[in-house]
Amino acid sequence: MSLHFCKIFDKQTKSFSTTLYMKHFTKLFIVFTVFLSGNLTYAQDVSFEEYNPSSTLKVPKHPVQRAKFPFIDIHSHQGGINEQKIDQLISEMDEINMGVLVNLSGRGFGRGDSNSQQQYIKDMLKEFNTYAPGRFMVFTNLNFAGFGDENWKRTAVKELEEDVAAGASGLKIYKSLGLNVNDINGNRVPVNHPDLDAVWAKAGKLGIPVIIHSADPAQFWQPMDANNERWLELKIHPNRKRGEDNSAPFEQIIAEQHDVFENHPETTFINAHMGWMANDLDAAGAHLEQYPNVNFGTGAVIAEFGRQPRRAKEFFEKYQDRVLFGKDAYNKEEFYTYFRVLETEDEYFPYYKKYHAFWSMYGLGLSDEVLKKLYYKNALRIVPGMDKSLFPD
Repeated sequence: MSLHFCKIFDKQTKSFSTTLYMKHFTKLFIVFTVFLSGNLTYAQDVSFEEYNPSSTLKVPKHPVQRAKFPFIDIHSHQGGINEQKIDQLISEMDEINMGVLVNLSGRGFGRGDSNSQQQYIKDMLKEFNTYAPGRFMVFTNLNFAGFGDENWKRTAVKELEEDVAAGASGLKIYKSLGLNVNDINGNRVPVNHPDLDAVWAKAGKLGIPVIIHSADPAQFWQPMDANNERWLELKIHPNRKRGEDNSAPFEQIIAEQHDVFENHPETTFINAHMGWMANDLDAAGAHLEQYPNVNFGTGAVIAEFGRQPRRAKEFFEKYQDRVLFGKDAYNKEEFYTYFRVLETEDEYFPYYKKYHAFWSMYGLGLSDEVLKKLYYKNALRIVPGMDKSLFPD
């Protein structure tokens, strides 16, 4: 403990007195010491990150470890695909009633040149089709190496055609586009760069969807203070903090993405993570109204629905043909929270990752009709080549 000296005005002597301050401070210090020593067995320093008390609320509980209907996870990332990995995945998928897993990392995560990436996706498709035909779909990715060269656009379109011919069912665009993809001159490549128009158009002609993740949550760009709802996440993962020059303002990146949707109405897009609008469902609804070629994926935003169950239920009912179930990071146990939020009317139950949501969840209690569309019908309509026999009518 450090001592801070300051002068206090003494009414009796009509002067400032440091001694008087020390006398009062000593009394306070003694009282505080006695109080602290009498409570050592009860008090314990706990950080905000650690503070996670068990709720004393007594309400009905209906935990769900298996989805009510077979479902398609439109947003997963899997690597190291071989017979052993596939057997493990199938076992877990059967436990939770997942009919099809869509692996968006068809080319890995941008490692190697185009030839090695294309061989990577071909090998992956072969493994899936050999050991679990129909249970896995694969989306390809773009290689941005050499972007800005006069041959990049032609090569990208050609490789997209080849990957689809080899069995890819869609195109996944990582958030790196708009954030840290640079051209051959070191300049940031915006999401709506003209050289990408040919890629979006080709996807439309091939009849495959483009699932696109742009930017990060808006709070990553906001001051990291007591008003930032993502403060805990940013404290735990400081590398996620962004600024206006890292690599562009949030609003700019999102505007670039929306510009792509508008300029390519013949291409079907899946806006990953609800386009970071799950916390503003009025904006999300307006987005779908403005862009009829766009759908939403629910990956990593279930916590937003779980804190506004009545409003979220209205949204899912109104836009039941435009939302696809997705999880993103794969963890079998974490699916349970998704099922419980979507299927039950439970109240005040915990989310699985505190730094994403320090609040509790409430169930939406979606109808069977809405659940079926969210779980599999919308994906079956949008993604070509799915085995429809795995799902009810």
